[in-house]
Amino acid sequence: MSLISASLSRVKPSPTIAISSKAKELAADGHDIIALSAGEPDFDTPENIRDAAIKAIHEGKTRYTAPDGIPELKQAICDKFLRENHLTYTPSQVSVSSGGKQILYNALMATLDAGDEVVIPAPYWVSYPDMVLLAGGTPVIVECPIEAGFKLTADALENAITPKTKWLIFNSPSNPTGAGYSRDELKALTDVLMRHPQVHIMTDDMYEHLSYDGFTFCTPAEVEPGLYDRTLTCNGVSKAYAMTGWRIGYAAGPEPLISAMRKVQSQSTSCPCSVSQWAAVEALNGSQDYIHDSLSIFQKRRDMVVEQLNSCEGITCPTPDGAFYVYPSIAGCLGKTSSGGKIITDDESFATALLEETGVAVVFGAAFGLSPNFRVSYAEADEVLLDACTRIKAFCEKLS
Repeated sequence: MSLISASLSRVKPSPTIAISSKAKELAADGHDIIALSAGEPDFDTPENIRDAAIKAIHEGKTRYTAPDGIPELKQAICDKFLRENHLTYTPSQVSVSSGGKQILYNALMATLDAGDEVVIPAPYWVSYPDMVLLAGGTPVIVECPIEAGFKLTADALENAITPKTKWLIFNSPSNPTGAGYSRDELKALTDVLMRHPQVHIMTDDMYEHLSYDGFTFCTPAEVEPGLYDRTLTCNGVSKAYAMTGWRIGYAAGPEPLISAMRKVQSQSTSCPCSVSQWAAVEALNGSQDYIHDSLSIFQKRRDMVVEQLNSCEGITCPTPDGAFYVYPSIAGCLGKTSSGGKIITDDESFATALLEETGVAVVFGAAFGLSPNFRVSYAEADEVLLDACTRIKAFCEKLS
């Protein structure tokens, strides 16, 4: 009898974490490594948020809290949704967890039974399919090619839905592509969902505040109020406020679902870190200047990286609407051989050769469900990004 469960055997480790760990190991061994694989801002958490955490410590706010969040944070989340997304929730409709990933995991564990299907547009964040599998469900992957702007179309969504479909997982702006859905594009999708009352919508809005060139973010329940009772609107403080290590994610949705998620969390991790919760209250209620200031820096980096990668032989890099990723195609590099003798058969072999021969760590596209591409995180200093792009360009020039 195997010690490891059958459900876990269906799941693979996170490729992004694996590549980031490999890059750190190589750097620790003395290799000159530039890691563009991790999705976290390189900025410090804003001072007002850090001060709020220190204040909470000094005031003794270091004990267990309610399993899914303190009342003050739940109210701050309700205020945020009303202020920024025109969505009205009460604290009883809000769940707070140890990061955005746990919010998604709790919801899937609380709702999926064997045979239930979850529609996931690809490219997708690497954890979506595996969390569905771990919860006993079946991922239904819908490829959204570069020609479609890496976006799900209404026809593709319609064709993917069956009587077994329980969820659509929706992410805009997207990790890994940065693609964002306009209001009209999102309305076309919500029109489809209105015809299928058995389908619920799980929105991953983690990159809401990272939008460029006048792109206007909107979320499904905001666009189609008729989906309000079928939508779990998920977000967090990690990306918008440079708080990745603080581990606070949140969501709002129907009370029965939130109650079920609370039950899952109460029997797993219990409450999120108390100090992090008070820091998140300040993040949501306090000054929002950091978001504006960081956004201009990220847009400058995006423009530089897109320009540099499009100058690389064999690479095509679309300009993303948001987040801090680009997802270039390496179609023009396939079948070639690197200067180190590696044959580029797919995006994984490209990323492996790139790391071994230049020290640049990126994530191969197959990890996100769509090839031949790779993901670059441009949440790094300008000089680091320019160095990385120079190395990638030299690598491509030496392909034969």
